[in-house]
Amino acid sequence: MKKKPDEKISIMVVGLGYVGLPLALELAKYFKVIGFDVNKKRINQLNNRVDSTKEITNKNQFLSKNINFTSNYLDASNSNIFIITVPTPVNKRNEPDLNNLKDASKLIAKIINKGSIVVIESTVYPGVTEEIIAPIIEQKSGLECGKDFNMAYSPERINPGDSKYKITNIKKVISADSKKTLNKISYIYKKIIKAGVHKVSGIKVAETSKAIENAQRDINIAFVNEVAMISKALNVNSSEVLKAANTKWNFLNFKPGLVGGHCIGVDPFYLAKAARLAGHEPEVILAGRKINDAMPKFIFNQAIKSLNKTSKVLILGLTFKENVKDIRNSKSAKLQNLFINSGYNVEVFDPLAEKKQALSEYGIKLIIPKKKYHCVIVTVAHKQFLKMSSKKIISLFANPGILIDVKNIWHKNNLPSYISKWSL
Repeated sequence: MKKKPDEKISIMVVGLGYVGLPLALELAKYFKVIGFDVNKKRINQLNNRVDSTKEITNKNQFLSKNINFTSNYLDASNSNIFIITVPTPVNKRNEPDLNNLKDASKLIAKIINKGSIVVIESTVYPGVTEEIIAPIIEQKSGLECGKDFNMAYSPERINPGDSKYKITNIKKVISADSKKTLNKISYIYKKIIKAGVHKVSGIKVAETSKAIENAQRDINIAFVNEVAMISKALNVNSSEVLKAANTKWNFLNFKPGLVGGHCIGVDPFYLAKAARLAGHEPEVILAGRKINDAMPKFIFNQAIKSLNKTSKVLILGLTFKENVKDIRNSKSAKLQNLFINSGYNVEVFDPLAEKKQALSEYGIKLIIPKKKYHCVIVTVAHKQFLKMSSKKIISLFANPGILIDVKNIWHKNNLPSYISKWSL
């Protein structure tokens, strides 16, 4: 027999993307949930049990009677827990863009009641929750933070496309502005997080911990990317170099590649913002960002050494990582743009990216390869690419041809001598 939802708790999840939707569906197993998103098309899809992000593939997960998907915020007027999971990107100057978060806070302020808790899961820099968002809600609602409502911060840790680590088996860091609030959100998250929760002493601690998680990964990838650059200059195989180094027990096994998306390529700038506001000029984290942002240019410069303006180029992969549809902050798009701006004939194929989105965001018309190319660049390790036969791979190349295997996924394929190959 299914347990009845806790009648004392009614939750509104604001933002139903990669983070918000899985969270809302898990919470609906124990509580009444309003899943809100301003995107009406998205709401229609969810009400028809379709998740375009492919994070939720089992339609039965949408059958809970405890959840209501809506684009009308008034439907959540009776909610007393508000969880914000909206995107927090950076602008063209790589400064944190909090507009989505501020808009969500203003919306909540219209319906928030006394005794409510606002939980932020979006990435922010330390201080945002208490110094920016709480005052917005106070001003718009007329309520006082700490007296009439409370704030909490629990950073999302979802890794899109990851089949192993899902929301329920990733430990949850939680923080709040009072012990009572911390205990209450701990009760809520413990219901759905099998891995448990990790309480910290204050909201700024949790905000900082989130910022450094992805900054650390960004720096580690930047290191091996620079190793790849150095190896190319030394005319040695970087994959072999890294494989040899990895035989030592304490070597960190990171792989080179393009670093885009909405987390690793963004969060270091949030940490840098916090550092500067505190009077510290960050160096290492921004050096890592500089290296990773330069990778498309490095690959382009290596490729054109063996090409001319009549050469046909194919880029395999547009999404920011393997096996997802998300093309936000795509470094493959940046690479394509470098070829286009230099007058090269370049095409892009990605079996997962949406054609309309690619065209609207980057002006890229995705194609299905039907010709032979002088240069093929594999930028994303999609399963579809991993499964391609040697015969299919060879059919993509003109004679002579160049394979630039950024992710080194075709190293075991037998390719004819007229196809030269290098990988990062």
